[in-house]
Amino acid sequence: MTITAPQQKLNTFLDESKASGFLDAEFAAFMDDRDPLKALRNEFVIPKKGEIAPGSDNPEDTCIYFCGNSLGLLPKAVARYVKEELEVWGEGAVNSHFNHRFGRPWVRIEETVQEQSARVVGAKKDEVAIMNTLTSNLHTLFAAFYTPTQDRHKVLIESKAFPSDHYAVESQIRWHGLDPRESLICQEPRAGEVLLRTEDILETIEKHGHEIAVVCFSGIQFYTGQYFEMEKITKAAQAKGCIVGWDLAHAAGNVPVQLHDWNVDFACWCSYKYLNSGPGGIAGIFVHERHAKDLGRNRLAGWWGHDKVTRFDMVNVFKPMEGAAGFQHSNPSVLTTSALLGSLSVFEQTTMAEMRQKSYLLTGYLYHLLTTEFSKDVLEIITPAEPEHRGAQLSLVFKRGKMMEVFEGLAKRGIIGDERKPDVIRIAPTPLYTRFEDVRQFVVELKKLVAELY
Repeated sequence: MTITAPQQKLNTFLDESKASGFLDAEFAAFMDDRDPLKALRNEFVIPKKGEIAPGSDNPEDTCIYFCGNSLGLLPKAVARYVKEELEVWGEGAVNSHFNHRFGRPWVRIEETVQEQSARVVGAKKDEVAIMNTLTSNLHTLFAAFYTPTQDRHKVLIESKAFPSDHYAVESQIRWHGLDPRESLICQEPRAGEVLLRTEDILETIEKHGHEIAVVCFSGIQFYTGQYFEMEKITKAAQAKGCIVGWDLAHAAGNVPVQLHDWNVDFACWCSYKYLNSGPGGIAGIFVHERHAKDLGRNRLAGWWGHDKVTRFDMVNVFKPMEGAAGFQHSNPSVLTTSALLGSLSVFEQTTMAEMRQKSYLLTGYLYHLLTTEFSKDVLEIITPAEPEHRGAQLSLVFKRGKMMEVFEGLAKRGIIGDERKPDVIRIAPTPLYTRFEDVRQFVVELKKLVAELY
C-alpha cells in the first residue's frame, strides 16, 4: 500500500481548508469533516471532562482520550453482547453451552472472534486462537517453541522489553536449568540513543544466530513507540535457524501486520489496548500453519486444545487439534470473549489499511504541531520521526523535571495520556475514535501549561 507522506498531504489539506495555519480550529474541522472514519467515534462511550476531571471547564464536553495504547475506550456494542450472554446464562444455565438463543453456543464461543482477529493480525483463521491472557500465552508459546540445546540455547530480546516479557523469558530459561546471564541476549541501543537500529539487530543475529534458539521482540516498543521492521528481522533470524516470535500488545489493532505472509513462527497479543475489549480482556495467539501438523511438538496441554470430536469423551489420551487451536487450555471466558466480539464489530466497519491511512495523518498532524510549537529544551519526541516506523503513539520527553507537573495539569483539563517515569508522557491518538480537533485542543492546552511551568 502506497501512502502519501503525511506532511505533504497535510500541507495540501491546509491549502484546501483556507485556514491560516495548522493550529487553526478551521483546519482541524476541515480534516474531521473529510475523515472517512469519523462515524466510528459514535460507536464508543467517551467519558466527559466532568467525569474525568471534576471541576474542569466545560464538564459536559467529552474528554480528550489519548490512552488507547494502555486501555481502549468502551465500544457501545460491548454492553449489548455481554447483556445477551447474561440473559442466556439466566435463561438456560448450563444448557447454553449448546443451545444459545443468539446463536453463540458457549462450547464454540472462541470461534465468534477467531476470523475477525485473524484479519487484524494478517493471519489465516486456523492460525489464530483466542485464549488466556498475554503473559500466559507467551509462556505457552515458549513452552512449545523454546527447545534449547547445548549449542543453541540463547534468546534475543530488546533490552527495554516490557517487564512482564522479560520476566517470562528469564523464567523460561531458568525452567530449562539454564542461566539468563549466559542464555539471554538483550539488544541495547547505541550509546546516546534511545531507539534500536534495525541494522544493529540484524548484526546481532548474524553474529550470534547459530546459538540463538528464539528471537522475541515486541512489534511496537511500549516505551518509545518504535515499530520494529518485523519482516526483515523475521527473515534474517530464520535464515540463521532461529524461531521467531512477536509480542503484538501495542501493534494489534494499531498497525497492519502480516503474520502469515511474513512467515512468523508465533505471536501473541492482548486485546484491551487498541482492540478495546476491556480491562483484563481475553488475549490471542498466532501459530504459523507451517507448524499446524507438528502434533508431536511438546506443549502445555489442556482439554480445550484436544480434538473437538472426542473432547467430551473424557479419554485421557491427548490428541491436539491442528493449528493454533491445539494450544488452547481451558474453555475461554464467555463474558470477556463477548466483550471482544463487541469491539471487533466496530473493526468490521473498516480495515486496518483504512485505519493506518487515518493514523498516518492524525499522528503526523500531532508530530508536526509538537515539533513546530515547542522547542527541544521543553520537550523532545523519542518515537521515530518516520511514519512507517511508528504507530499511533508518540512518546514525549519533558525536560527540566517537569513531566509529572505537565501530566497532572493535562489531567485537570480532561486530557488523558499516560506517564512513564522519569520523564515520558505517551500520547496515542487512536484513529477509531480520535478527532483532529482533539489533537489541536491538546496542543493548545499544552502550550498554556508550558507557559505556566517553564
